[in-house]
Amino acid sequence: MDDAPDASTGEPVRLVCFDWGGVIVRICRDFAEGVRAAGLDLRDGFDEGELYDIRRAAAAEYQVGRMGERAFFDAVSRSMHGAYTLDEIALVHDAWLLGEYAGVRTLVDELHAHGTVQTGMLSNTNARHWARRERDFPVAGTLGHQHASHLLGLAKPDAAIFRAFERETGFAGAQIVFFDDLEANVDAAKTGGWRAVQIDPDADTAAQMRAALVALGVLPTR
Repeated sequence: MDDAPDASTGEPVRLVCFDWGGVIVRICRDFAEGVRAAGLDLRDGFDEGELYDIRRAAAAEYQVGRMGERAFFDAVSRSMHGAYTLDEIALVHDAWLLGEYAGVRTLVDELHAHGTVQTGMLSNTNARHWARRERDFPVAGTLGHQHASHLLGLAKPDAAIFRAFERETGFAGAQIVFFDDLEANVDAAKTGGWRAVQIDPDADTAAQMRAALVALGVLPTR
C-alpha cells in the first residue's frame, strides 16, 4: 500500500471512493490469465508483436463507450489473426472478473454503519462488466455513488473524470479519499486534491484500506 493519506488538512473526509477492479473485485491482469480463467488453451500468436498495444487501444475505446461490445471482441480477435473467435473472446472477457476480495464487504458495511461518510465507486470498466456488478459482485451494488468510465465517456487517469465525479456527487478535493490499484490513477487523484492511496491487488485489499481509514480518523481502531 502507498503511504497513508494526509490527515492534517483540516477538511474531514466525507466520501470514501473505491476503484472496482483490483480493489473490490479481483481481476485478471493479462490476456493469458484471462484465457486460463475462461478454461481455454493458450494458442500460438496471442502475444505476437504489437498485439498487446492493439488490444489496449481497443479497450481504451471500449471503456469510454466509443466502441461497442461486438466491435471490441472483433478487434481483439482480428489482432490475433483469429486465434480466438469472437465467442471465445467473450468468454475471456466474462472470466476477467474473478471474485470479490475477502473482507471488503465487511469494510463497506462498517463504513455504512458508522454513518459519518458516504461511499462511492469510480471505475474504468465497460457496459458488459458493469451490468453484472449487483448480480454477481454485490459489494459494488451497496455503494452510494457509482460512476463508470463508459457512462461518463472519460477514463482514469484523465483529470476530467475526477472533475466529472465531483460534479455528480457534490464532493470535492480533500473531502474524498480514493483507493485505486494503479499508480497513475492515484497520482492523478492527488493532483486534483483528493486523498488517494494505492492498493496492492495481490495482498489483503480490505486490510490496506482499513488501515488508511483508521489513519484518517474515518474508522476507529479495532
